[in-house]
Amino acid sequence: MKLLFHNVVVKSAVLVKPPRVVASEEIEARLAPVYDRLKLSTGRLELMTGIRERRFWNPGTRSSEVAARAGKLALEESGVDPAAIGCLVHASVCRDFLEPATASLVHEMLGLDEGAAIFDLSNACLGVLNAMAQISAMIEAGHIEAGMAVSGEVAEPLYEATIKDLLARRKPDRRRLKLQFASLTIGSAATAVVLARGDGAPSERRLLGGAVGTDSSGNQLCKADPKNMTPDGPLMHTDSEGLLHAGCALAARTWNKTKLALGWDNATPAHLFTHQVGKAHSKSTLSALELSAERDFPTVSFMGNTGSSALPGAFALGLREKPVKPGDKVALLGIGSGLSSMMLGLEW
Repeated sequence: MKLLFHNVVVKSAVLVKPPRVVASEEIEARLAPVYDRLKLSTGRLELMTGIRERRFWNPGTRSSEVAARAGKLALEESGVDPAAIGCLVHASVCRDFLEPATASLVHEMLGLDEGAAIFDLSNACLGVLNAMAQISAMIEAGHIEAGMAVSGEVAEPLYEATIKDLLARRKPDRRRLKLQFASLTIGSAATAVVLARGDGAPSERRLLGGAVGTDSSGNQLCKADPKNMTPDGPLMHTDSEGLLHAGCALAARTWNKTKLALGWDNATPAHLFTHQVGKAHSKSTLSALELSAERDFPTVSFMGNTGSSALPGAFALGLREKPVKPGDKVALLGIGSGLSSMMLGLEW
């Protein structure tokens, strides 16, 4: 699917970092009995993923709470009147409840207008980009003047359940550790993006459009199955190698569609922001797309894989730390398990 927008701008993008920092060496210290039985050397978690540390919220924190915190900051930064927000999308992997929509709690916390549409959007790590596209389509159609996508990823239940499950097994094996290894890379974060009608302002950050790609044959490569739910939280099984190869192939095809839709080539974007799982994933993805790593803004070493907050979080942080100049083109290169990809282009 091709996406084209003519009058949508990104008014603000915000990342909220959790207060607790957990180093990879701390995780390996907890898993020492497993490492000892399998004769594994410490340091492999950071060596294989490039993740030095990740961040967690304080115990009891809910997705809605931190998503609303990010949303409040994004509204303040955007200058958009909260009453003008016509659509709020909560796009995290994590949700407070199966029902009602977590967006309803965020809406109440932010005090948004009763005329605002609210819903949850679930598409693994691609949720926020999907939400941005949905909101942009509403703006283009004249249904709303502005909208906001929020994400509040709370990784602690998955992290704790994974460690407890590995430690509880009397005969740990390498295969099971390999399937659960990706769960040890997860971190928490909250993000929010505000979009609005551009009204032809040339200095605004225009969302140009992009493309979508889907390879549903990979829907078993990374999954959290209800059958694997524990009292401490969910368990996730990930075929990391299979996901890497299939994901890179899909990303390359989606990037080609994006370039065609926007009239770009590989030299066009001055800045890249990607979904980040680990250093090998980032390197392989950029290589498959034939894009230079110098234009990327990596955050995975100190944030871990923060799910749907990873790409918009890097985008928000990068806007504050990178010299983005008027006229620069920016690419958001998203991918999520399923497999699903969306890539969007912006112009400053």
